[in-house]
Amino acid sequence: MLTTQPGTLSLLYRGTLSSCNYACSYCPFAKKRDSRAALARDAREVARFTDWIVRQTRPISILFTPWGEALVRRHYRTAMQTLASLPHVRQVALQTNLSGPLGWLDSLDGLEKIGLWCTYHPDQTTLARFLARCARLDVMGVRYSVGVVAMNEHMDAIGALRAALPAHVYLWLNAYDRRGPGYYTLEDLAWLDGVDPWFAQNRRPSPSRGKPCLAGELSLSVDGDGELARCHFVPERLGNLYTDDLADLLQEKSCPRFKCDCYIGYAQRKDLPFLTTFENGVLARIAPLQWM
Repeated sequence: MLTTQPGTLSLLYRGTLSSCNYACSYCPFAKKRDSRAALARDAREVARFTDWIVRQTRPISILFTPWGEALVRRHYRTAMQTLASLPHVRQVALQTNLSGPLGWLDSLDGLEKIGLWCTYHPDQTTLARFLARCARLDVMGVRYSVGVVAMNEHMDAIGALRAALPAHVYLWLNAYDRRGPGYYTLEDLAWLDGVDPWFAQNRRPSPSRGKPCLAGELSLSVDGDGELARCHFVPERLGNLYTDDLADLLQEKSCPRFKCDCYIGYAQRKDLPFLTTFENGVLARIAPLQWM
């Protein structure tokens, strides 16, 4: 059973939810609405996943990586509350635009386990509103990181955000997906690298094929039906979380992809420094204080 495998297991969960309250031009899920049936199905999936975690004893970390915005949905907030209270759960992280309710975090049992991967969208909310929500997280003692898609039109916003955020908050940058040769000037790149020392890895990922990775060994991607894959970017089915014995599925694997340009994937690479640099905040992209 699961307890026969050593080490903390990371589960990257992505269920049915695909609706978002933001309308970013580069995102296919912008302003998409899920039907009531889809939301009900997603809630059942999240509850089933949570119940499975409750029954385990092995150390587990969880990252919710929904296609849409999850924290505006009560069932995700409830799941995070339950999971954070469990003694065998090490981390409960979630990607969010930080527009949803935050009151549920007050006096949360296991608050130190929560990690929020927060994305600032300059064309969807004001800097003042976003910073006010970050300040509230600081008051509550919630660990979080903040990031921006580094579009040319966001440069001023990135500078203003870095200047206003507390020094201990890591500001990560994602290279613009439609980038091509010449999208960034050399001056832009030097400045962006100064804001985020790991921006180059996202913009120009190192080759991945054959590299050692925890994906498939101590990290798995799971969907709403419990179907398991090595990671989000290697879709080969490994088994099912609810019907198969994970001890038979988990094994050391090297990466089959030519490159991996998403942090969710390359953070698990054993030959890159993220597993050690980010320590127990790796899933939510949270850097330790001494690194800032």
